[in-house]
Amino acid sequence: MDCMQQETYNYDFSGTDNGHHRLRLVNFEVQANHTSHETQGLSNIRLVVRRGKPFKLTLLFHSQAWDPHTEGLVLEVCLGDLSEKIPVQFSSEWSNPQRWSATVYPENLQPQSVTIHICSPVLSSVGLYDLLIHINTLKHRLSYTLGRFVLLCNPWLKDDPVYMPLDDHLQEYIKNDYGVVYTGTNSNICRRPWVFGQYEPGVLEACLKLLQVSPQHFRDSLKDYSLRADPVYLSRVVCAMVNCNDDLGILEGKWQGSYKGGVRPTDWSGSADILRRWFSSNCIPVRYGQCWVYASVLCTVMRVLGVPSRVVTVFNAAHDSDGSLKVEEYYTSRGEKLGLSKDSIWNFHVWAECWMRRPDLGAGFDGWQVVDPTPQEKSAGIFCCGPCPVTAVQQHCLGAPYDTPFIYASVNADIIRLIVRDGLVVGRTVDTDWVGQLIYTKKVGSDNPVNLIHNYKGTKEQTEAVKITMKTIPGQMSPSLEVTLTMDRVPSLGDSIHMCVTVTNRSNSPRVLMELVNAQLKEYNSTPQGSFWKVHKKVHIQPHEVLTLHHIIPHSEYDTVLAGDDIVNLAVVIKDVMTNKRVLATQEFNVNPPQITIEIEGGDSIQMKKKHTALVSFTNQFIKPLTGALLTVEGFGLLQSKQESRLVLLQPGEKIEKKVSIVASSPGTKLLLATFSHSKCPTIVSRSFHKVSVTTV
Repeated sequence: MDCMQQETYNYDFSGTDNGHHRLRLVNFEVQANHTSHETQGLSNIRLVVRRGKPFKLTLLFHSQAWDPHTEGLVLEVCLGDLSEKIPVQFSSEWSNPQRWSATVYPENLQPQSVTIHICSPVLSSVGLYDLLIHINTLKHRLSYTLGRFVLLCNPWLKDDPVYMPLDDHLQEYIKNDYGVVYTGTNSNICRRPWVFGQYEPGVLEACLKLLQVSPQHFRDSLKDYSLRADPVYLSRVVCAMVNCNDDLGILEGKWQGSYKGGVRPTDWSGSADILRRWFSSNCIPVRYGQCWVYASVLCTVMRVLGVPSRVVTVFNAAHDSDGSLKVEEYYTSRGEKLGLSKDSIWNFHVWAECWMRRPDLGAGFDGWQVVDPTPQEKSAGIFCCGPCPVTAVQQHCLGAPYDTPFIYASVNADIIRLIVRDGLVVGRTVDTDWVGQLIYTKKVGSDNPVNLIHNYKGTKEQTEAVKITMKTIPGQMSPSLEVTLTMDRVPSLGDSIHMCVTVTNRSNSPRVLMELVNAQLKEYNSTPQGSFWKVHKKVHIQPHEVLTLHHIIPHSEYDTVLAGDDIVNLAVVIKDVMTNKRVLATQEFNVNPPQITIEIEGGDSIQMKKKHTALVSFTNQFIKPLTGALLTVEGFGLLQSKQESRLVLLQPGEKIEKKVSIVASSPGTKLLLATFSHSKCPTIVSRSFHKVSVTTV
């Protein structure tokens, strides 16, 4: 006998049972259960509970209630084809969280109703369960399908492998639907807000669907259901399913060229829109993602499933495909960077960390694990990476699963910079400090970053010992000519770029030098394009002299090529005219974009389903007029479609603005995203996010 769901989460039964104790109604006590299980807001159509903790439901009968002395009640829980029958006990003792139990306490037996407390084992599998009940007498057996419930991991429970002891950490890494992703360069870090959106309608359903369409589930559903109790297994399944390279995964990646037919990765501001698009399209990959999008979506899914998670940015991250712990970069003798290496250094790379015990490795490897869904290299034949214990990276335990050598190289590799001329290497420098200079995540209870570098890196001596063991390059002799390249300050778009080359002559002889400085445009994960500025000049330096050379790139030299998320690669080659020896120094930076102002009338906390007004504006702070000015505003869960304001000509000091009406359809954190561009610049000049808190009252 099936049931019909009502808005109150009760299930109503029709029909007769020939005068027997016909079940009339089942109440899933959703409000009380969701509050007790810390699952408020995850679903408004289904009961969601956590494993290892009792939840209750109430059965109402048409006649007298269940008599424990003459009738037997048996609950049955089903996960796919796996099922377990649970005799209902009439007892005053609390349940055992190591096995399924169903208990009626004396005070819960009423004349026409009974409340049953159900508890799953602490190592139950995550998923969507069916719940049935069987009423047995000596002569009859009546069976009812009561409904379905979702069972999640329980980081509040000490015996759960994802247990997290601190309340403020649980608030941050499970319940918080808002985060910050750090991008840019290590010299100029940018904040990109992100709404994880675990409380948005449809997100829970998408996360459960992801598990059901994984290759592991299609291959052997019974095995998959059984293994879902293990967060290590869950994280590998989810990691592979966030990208679509091997399966029906969520996101298709794209790192260059046109983004026509999809959404530019920089235009996403939250996970819910992506997950809902994938779910509603019957698992067609969403276009397009890059590393911070992949990591943020994975973070959402894992938080929904009950695994504490956070997004982490590694600045100057190495992609070392051969495990050599070295990445080679090639430059011309004039300082132009070349795309000759099979490996690369990304100005930033974003992955996720998930919190869990590692019984397969021992207690020393419990805690944060790197899980990286960006499809770079295969792990056991599929595009996923991790979970890799952060402790294994710090302690150089490169044999610990999963993918520890790749993660270790990402934060510890050396950079070998080679100067080539006519096919020959004419200069060589080794940088042992550039990779993994900063490793940032959002601080608990704050939008400010916290640096995790000491979690990942041991002492300098330990790291060098590992590199020697793995037969990386030997150390260098101290050169008699030292060169550094620094920025006077981080420039804002429209300012001149000021740089300083410092040359130190440690020899006893004067030298005649040729200085060659070069500037190229690049994206965070790519080889630079052609040069947009260069200077060559001869200089003289005396014995033991420190020579300081200043250079300025005026705005007019870069205003048509540099904007938005672009990064500049600066390089200087100092050549000894007499010996032809060359020394290279490099620097990469991003400029600060002009600001877009976003103001919500009445403040940044708004009431759900009520109209509010937002004013978005951009003022031209450049010295030249801007043609074809375009200001756009959009916001998932706040605006139905993108809003635009255009001006043919925006004079210096003049403002372009757009007033929009926003209405929030659901509570939680939302973001307004505004962009500014103009016809003379090929990309977006500025992008701004504004956090909006939505309340129900």
